[in-house]
Amino acid sequence: MFLEIITPDKKVYSGEVDAVKLPGADGSFGVLKNHAPIIATLKKGTVKITDTKKHIENFEINGGVVEVLKNKIIVLAENA
Repeated sequence: MFLEIITPDKKVYSGEVDAVKLPGADGSFGVLKNHAPIIATLKKGTVKITDTKKHIENFEINGGVVEVLKNKIIVLAENA
């Protein structure tokens, strides 16, 4: 899967990942390969990324929106 995390100022992350955990407005949820298409709002919290080498990175966001479509995840974050 390909993930991009974008803020109004810059692109925070761009790369291939195995899993992403997101702070959804209605509760945290995860995205794995071949996830169903979704658009969801995000609340303030941590985006947890597991890359293809099993390295884990965390990014703090202050809310935003995520779109998942055809193994591409785009996170439009308010600030990171």
